[in-house]
Amino acid sequence: MNSHSHVDNQPIDHVDARYSRQILFSPIGAEGQRKLGESRVAIVGMGALGTVLANHMVRAGIGYVRLIDRDFVDTSNLQRQMLYDEEDANTTTPKAIAAARRLQLVNSLVAIEPHVTDLNSTNAEDLLSDVDLILDGTDNFSVRFLINDVSMKLGIPWIYGGAVASRGVSLTIIPGQTPCLRCLFTQAPAAGTAETCDTAGVIGGIIHVVASFQSTEALKLLIGAKEQLNLKMQQWDLWFNQHSAIRVDGALKPDCPACAKKQYEYLEAHLENDTIQSLCGRNSVQIQPIVPSTKSLDDWEERLKPLGPVEKNRFLLKFQAAPDLHMVIFPGGRVLIQGTDDLIQAKSLYSRYIGM
Repeated sequence: MNSHSHVDNQPIDHVDARYSRQILFSPIGAEGQRKLGESRVAIVGMGALGTVLANHMVRAGIGYVRLIDRDFVDTSNLQRQMLYDEEDANTTTPKAIAAARRLQLVNSLVAIEPHVTDLNSTNAEDLLSDVDLILDGTDNFSVRFLINDVSMKLGIPWIYGGAVASRGVSLTIIPGQTPCLRCLFTQAPAAGTAETCDTAGVIGGIIHVVASFQSTEALKLLIGAKEQLNLKMQQWDLWFNQHSAIRVDGALKPDCPACAKKQYEYLEAHLENDTIQSLCGRNSVQIQPIVPSTKSLDDWEERLKPLGPVEKNRFLLKFQAAPDLHMVIFPGGRVLIQGTDDLIQAKSLYSRYIGM
């Protein structure tokens, strides 16, 4: 489309020319593009899913995009986290900052607001209350349950997504209309039972499948195309050529603590503060899982041995995550992370190697 083309009998100006191919898509059109430009979206987690989500949102012309992430770019991210490069890894640039810089070069018309922070019960409402939609780019259920609490309390829709190995899942959650995440999963998986990209690996293709589905549902929600929403839980395994779409409308629970009883346990309680603490004077952080792990020390040894040096006796297992960082794992999943007193760094290591 050139600058003399018309959509809905209106001339395309310089701004609309950027989105001309999207405007030509009749379900969006000029009016839909206007709505996108007035929309506000928050993306929680700027790893693999988050970078694809942010890329789509910014290029599509969402007016305001907030990026929330606690981590820094690492060389191992570059295989699948599409907004980062070797320079970001070499300079340990925070992911939210690196992504915002790259995306601002892509589309200077979009307001991009990076936050280098850990989303938790103390800041979740402040960071998520003034947006129209929340997109899940996280890698653990505790944060997802926190997002779910904010969503149910404030009536803001969100789109769940996850990917590991060659498998992925996504679900659109609309307060008052669909089951919430607590309807489907009553509690976070026990520590160690959920695979992570750092223990099971991941291929780039599944990231793009999941995030592209999330992004498309996001566009439908933001322009008000409710009749076109896909409210089934989507599951994929690209390597083994599997796809399923599961109806979840019957999963709405009348006794759900979040959407039915309005009990926002992850938002209002201090579960996280009770389970993670810096050990004064020891340069260590202790993390106690809310749900105890059923894994044995032998299980932990098998899982972590391919990833770094492991020492084990009948009381504990010590894993060297980096030259100056060790993780000591006890039965039940309690972990001491030695070599740091930074809670955010400790949580990042815990999510990477233990999983939540």
